[in-house]
This record gives sequence, C-alpha cells and structure tokens, in this order.
Amino acid sequence: MKKRILALLQAAILLVSFSACGTSDAENKEDVAVDSPRVVAMGTGDTTGTYYAFGNLLSGYMQDASGLVIDVVSTDGSASNVQNVNDGINYLGMAQADIMAYAWDGSNTFQGKGQLQSFRAIGGLYEEAVQIVTLDENIKTMDDLKGRIVSVGAVDSGVYFNALNILDAYGLTEEDVNAAYLSFGDSVTAMKAGTVDAAFMVSGAPTNAVAELAAEGDVYLVNIDGEEADELISRCPYYNKHVILSGTYDGLDQDTNTLSIQATMIVSADASEEDVYNLTAGIYENTEGISAILSRGIDMSVENATTGVTIPFHSGAAKYFAEKGFTVPTE
Repeated sequence: MKKRILALLQAAILLVSFSACGTSDAENKEDVAVDSPRVVAMGTGDTTGTYYAFGNLLSGYMQDASGLVIDVVSTDGSASNVQNVNDGINYLGMAQADIMAYAWDGSNTFQGKGQLQSFRAIGGLYEEAVQIVTLDENIKTMDDLKGRIVSVGAVDSGVYFNALNILDAYGLTEEDVNAAYLSFGDSVTAMKAGTVDAAFMVSGAPTNAVAELAAEGDVYLVNIDGEEADELISRCPYYNKHVILSGTYDGLDQDTNTLSIQATMIVSADASEEDVYNLTAGIYENTEGISAILSRGIDMSVENATTGVTIPFHSGAAKYFAEKGFTVPTE
C-alpha cells in the first residue's frame, strides 16, 4: 500500500508540474513562437525517480519567472548532469552537492577526467539523506557493522563514495564490513534474501526502496552522529546534519540522526546574470507552492539553499540571495 501511495504521489507531481503555474504545453509552444524562442534543456534523472518529477515541477515556476522554455530531459543523474552542463549540452541540471565538488576538484567519480569548472550553482533544493538500512534489530551502531555484509553502492557511484567517507570517519574500511557493491534495487533484493545485512542508500526520505522494505516488515536505520560526524562535516563541508523523523517509514518509531547532501540546481557558467537571477527567483519565491505539492519541498528555503554547496554560485543567483540577506561565493 505504501509503495502504491508513493507511486500515485509521483504521478500527481508530474501532472501538476505541467499546470502548476498556469502554462500548458500548447501555451509553451505559443510562447516559443511569439514571445521567447529560447529553449533550454534541464538534466534531471530517470523518469521513475525524484529528480525527474521534481525537475518537471520546478520547470513551470522557473519558466514563468524567466521567459525561457525549459525542456526537462531524463538522464543518468548527478554525474551526467554535471558533465552535460559543463560541456554546454544542457543549460541546467540537478546534482548532489558532493558530486559537484568531485567534478570541480577532478576527484572520485571524476578522477582522471580533469577539473570541470564551466558550471555554477543556483542553489540547494532539498536534502538527500544518508540512510544505513537494515532488517536486523541487532545492528544499531556503526560499530555493529563490523564483520557484516554491507552494500556500499555500485562502484564509483555517489553512494559508494558517501559510504567510504562515513566508514572512514568511524575508523572502518570496505574490508571491515565485507562490502558488497549493489544498486538500491539489488540491495533491497539482497536484504530480503538475507545475503546482505545492511545497505547504504542516499536519497530524499522517504525513499521508495526503503518504503518497500518497511511495507513488508520492520526496518531499522543506523545513527550517524557524534564526534565522527562532526569531523566528517569539517573535512567535507557538503555534508549537513539531518534528522529522519519517526514515522517516515512504516514501523520507524524513533528519530534517526544522520547526514545529508543537498540536491542542487546547477547552470552553465556562461548563462547571463539576468536569466539566472530570474530562474533563481522562480524557484525560491515559490517554495510554499512547491511544498504543498511535494513533501520534500519542505526543506526548501533561501537559507537552506545556500548551505552545503561548496562550488561557486552563479552571479545571478548570488544577486538574488544578496537581496534576501545571504552572501554566497561566486569564485
């Protein structure tokens, strides 16, 4: 039932996103022909995922504010979006703040590809929570993961590097936890089969994969907190403290302290200041409406938009945030 509700919510988001700002497809085509011939592409994610649904929702507000026609494109997610915006293939994209940092530095996911620095941040959208999920009630702390089989995400994925960061903060390695390298879906299958004891998943909570497990039985989340978490945040400032509230999943009867990473909107470094100012206003002047449609929108605010983002902001976004009393770096 939980899974079905989430699926229906996602479908509703997609429907509302095309009409939330009073612009239909026909009207958009008319705008292209008469008022604004400029069509720009926004990279999101898989059509079944949050990025795609959220991008469609945001595009209406951004379109109304900027006069641009935004073509929402399905992609492979954060790394692809950063690469495509950097290379001028897409004008806009959605990406996790850590993946953006890796691209900027030429590290981890982008090791050997050189530094990608032809993109800029517009602002954070919502928090993607690091969730260490297990069906074993005896796994309560990071230390309890020792000797267990733990899925740390597909090799070189964002989840994989998040898992390595967090294990290292607690003095653990891949070998200490008998690492398995599985996607979200495969992690769920393996936990159901009893071949994996716990799994790292990084996504906005509630996450469909976790909700699927919770619908069938008790799930437990491991706390990521204490001095270890504080040290990691100081070393990798794209992490933020986060709380997954009790009741987020069926049977979750207490809050879970963890870390999160901002899902962020990025834009080409060559975009005009006027365009980006208007695009930024289109997002953050409408957080109430966005929140009413999508629960993850409750994380959205001007203040949250400027935290946990370590790459430079576009000057157009910086101008908007300055008017709201927040200074962000542009270089």
